[in-house]
Amino acid sequence: MKEADLHLHSRFSDGTEAPAALVARAREAGLAAVSLTDHDTMEGEAEAAAACEALGVEFIPGVELTAELGRQEAHILGYGADASCPELAEAMARFQRARQERIREMVRRLRPFRIELEAEQVFALAGCRAPGRPHLARALVSAGYCADAAEAFERFLGRDKPAWAPKYRLPVEEAIDLIHRAGGLAVLAHPGLSGVDRAIPRLIRQGIDGIECFHSKHSPAQAERYAAAAREAGLLITGGSDCHGGAMGKPTMGQVRLPFEHFEALRRRLAERAALRA
Repeated sequence: MKEADLHLHSRFSDGTEAPAALVARAREAGLAAVSLTDHDTMEGEAEAAAACEALGVEFIPGVELTAELGRQEAHILGYGADASCPELAEAMARFQRARQERIREMVRRLRPFRIELEAEQVFALAGCRAPGRPHLARALVSAGYCADAAEAFERFLGRDKPAWAPKYRLPVEEAIDLIHRAGGLAVLAHPGLSGVDRAIPRLIRQGIDGIECFHSKHSPAQAERYAAAAREAGLLITGGSDCHGGAMGKPTMGQVRLPFEHFEALRRRLAERAALRA
């Protein structure tokens, strides 16, 4: 039976592996299709697509945009979006500038603890345009200030810890609109993790195309509840492991294996959208 994992992160955001290495592991795990959904960047999509073509794994490009719903953080997955769309490209550049400034601010907040890191050291270690806290944690470990990433988060980088700084977030309706402008489909990521269940009807009115029903942090009861809500509203059903490689015990690829019929439904909806835009 063919299966897919449509929520993967690479070294271009907060994962640990190159896109090609992720695809190779997907092939070894017997997955028939994947999507690379790095946070606020599509830098790794070309590498992932080439690796998929070489290894016979089906591929849909993706991105995970950081959004907000009121005061709550909500992530919106964009599938099939064109990274060259001017509006989406500008928004991702804005995200990336904000992420880099966030690293600079967190480095400043570490100074009272006699931690002499420079933001440029973190950027060099990250090797991408969308650095995040895991990169700063790795820099702290590399410089000998923390034994491991878990200690870095516990002492300094976790929410409300001394070096924590807030993230830049788009209004959720703007994130949905950007994905649509780029020809993609907007899917609410892991609602059980972000706690936005009550907002799902509002998101449906705002044009969301699907719900990530199956996720490594969703219980079977949650997954079925979200799938029922998606079916009732005529939305796409998606799912994935949210694999980050070996970062801090994150979920592993293939931990969630989406039945291929849902991947095919996503691909059909993208073809329909492309035909309307042609």
